[in-house]
Amino acid sequence: MFVTLIYILLAMLGLGILIFIHELGHYYMARRVGMKVEAFGIGFGKPICTWERDGVKWHLCWLPFGGYVKIAGMEGEEGREPHEIPNGFFGKRPIDRIKVAFTGPFVNIVAAFLLFTLLWAAGGREKKFSELTDHIGWVDPHSELFQKGLRPGDVITMYDGKTFEGAKDHLYAPMVGGNEIDVQGYHIDYQTNQKIPYTYQVRPYPHPTALDKGILTAGILSSASYVIYQPPASTSPQSAFPEGSPMLESGIQPGDRIIWIDGELIHSLNQLSQSINDHRAFLTIERDHQHIFARVPRVHLQELKVDPLTKDEFVDWQYEAQLTNIKTANLLVIPYNLNSNGVVESELKFIDKDKHAEAFPAYPFSAIEQPLQPGDKIIAVDGTPIKYAYQLLFQLQAHRINMIVEKTKSLPQHMTWKQADVDYNKEINWPNLHKIASAIGTPTPVESVDSLRLLKPVTPKIRSDFIMAPEKQAAFKTEILEQRKEIESIEDPEKKNHALQILDQREKQLALGLPDIHDLQVSYNPPPTELFLSVVNEIWRTLSALVTGYLSPKWMSGPIGIVQVVQENWMISIKEALFWLGAISLNLGMLNLLPIPVLDGGHICMSLYEMVTGKRIKAKTMEKLIIPFAVLLIGFFIFLTYNDILRIFNHMF
Repeated sequence: MFVTLIYILLAMLGLGILIFIHELGHYYMARRVGMKVEAFGIGFGKPICTWERDGVKWHLCWLPFGGYVKIAGMEGEEGREPHEIPNGFFGKRPIDRIKVAFTGPFVNIVAAFLLFTLLWAAGGREKKFSELTDHIGWVDPHSELFQKGLRPGDVITMYDGKTFEGAKDHLYAPMVGGNEIDVQGYHIDYQTNQKIPYTYQVRPYPHPTALDKGILTAGILSSASYVIYQPPASTSPQSAFPEGSPMLESGIQPGDRIIWIDGELIHSLNQLSQSINDHRAFLTIERDHQHIFARVPRVHLQELKVDPLTKDEFVDWQYEAQLTNIKTANLLVIPYNLNSNGVVESELKFIDKDKHAEAFPAYPFSAIEQPLQPGDKIIAVDGTPIKYAYQLLFQLQAHRINMIVEKTKSLPQHMTWKQADVDYNKEINWPNLHKIASAIGTPTPVESVDSLRLLKPVTPKIRSDFIMAPEKQAAFKTEILEQRKEIESIEDPEKKNHALQILDQREKQLALGLPDIHDLQVSYNPPPTELFLSVVNEIWRTLSALVTGYLSPKWMSGPIGIVQVVQENWMISIKEALFWLGAISLNLGMLNLLPIPVLDGGHICMSLYEMVTGKRIKAKTMEKLIIPFAVLLIGFFIFLTYNDILRIFNHMF
């Protein structure tokens, strides 16, 4: 708690300095053009110390964050027009007023560039590979992009004609992109390294894992990542796993990268989780004297239309497999009619058409999910060889997964993300991977080739099935109950049902008991000009989306949210804090240049009007322009602060 408080104070101090140098810029230029500066406050609130120098009253305030400058004539005097006040702000030439108004934002913009330069000179930041790569980690199976053929491992290069810059664009682009967005990139065949360009136009839709419908996605739910098992060096092999972990006897070792599960390359933690929770049977098939893989639905017998003769066969196999403890209707089977040697004769129909559509989706994940053909001989289930149909039935009752891992090479320190991106699909030896994978379930399995190894098959478990101490079991149940109570308090029935679905999925989700999975840490150090222009572009896109109505203001951060962001990044590293201070300084500079009367940009516009027309703006006219915008700005900050507090409480509870 004390450490967190220190970082909050550091965040507030950093933001205070940005405001202070902004006001210092106004002060410097005002003195230079001959304006009378009446006071300069260091911080806010009641002064605790005051002194006077060169006719300026300096105040050191009790809240030492930020500052203010008071120039004669800016607040006006009763009975006098602003331009009548000697050496006042409005008494000077329009060009001088423009200089004073512009210098504050300009100092913030320069400070941002200097902070980005300092960050670059210090070697940049350490980031996760997934934050930067253009490789795709997971695609929502219910999305348009999935239907059009986009899959994990493919590459995205552009959203709406704008170069893809990192994982945040998967959320940012749909939020600000309008009713339809263009997605460009190329599909990759990893074995041949063939790249096929694509351009798809899709409609953003509510993110499937977000409770708020205002959070949108185009269908790409995560970027690719290295999936590396790396427990702390001080951890012993046995204590690295939770008690009862399926991975305990699998043979996985520190530094292993999981690259393949049941016929599919693994490109992210999201995909790993989906593969673990996919209940399809992984079959090795003999077709036309060749061995191929298939992933086939594993369903209860009672869901299928089965004639009496076929049902009798299942009963016979059940007794041969010694599965008499399971009701025949509850047996897990595949929806095919087989002979006693496990050869496919025909497809079995589902009683419920929806179940059939679920088992055989219109858009399968890959070619190995295509239906089996008559004459296919099943020679292995989940990597376990079989000869007869009753053995197939026995193996189908449990779900085991097969994994191939690669021992990661000794990677250079401060490896650049671009080099990691290039190496992402080049590190894997595809001929060796094929040797191991193609032999799974055959009489001559291959356990390892060079740095690649086949782990022992493992059976995932529901979290609650792990062996836990009684106090941990109680804590887990309490956590679920508290979350259910919180969800029950949600008034919106649709939002409540969605939250309950997410919680139910989490509660029933299968896991491997492998806690120390990490992405690759890479160095990210673009030139300061590139970083500067990237932030400028992001600010411009956000403003454009706000004006056009595509982005709700509630997603913007107010003062509390900004402090929270800087505080969190201080806790990560000084370099992360430097970046965010630079980004906030650039935001402060650019937003203050907007042509709104209460901001510096408004003063610049009024001065330009006077330069062009030669007419001064009267005090009453200024009041009519400034006061409404000041009220709106205060209201906007209250609105942002309310949403900041709401997000904090939602995160806490």
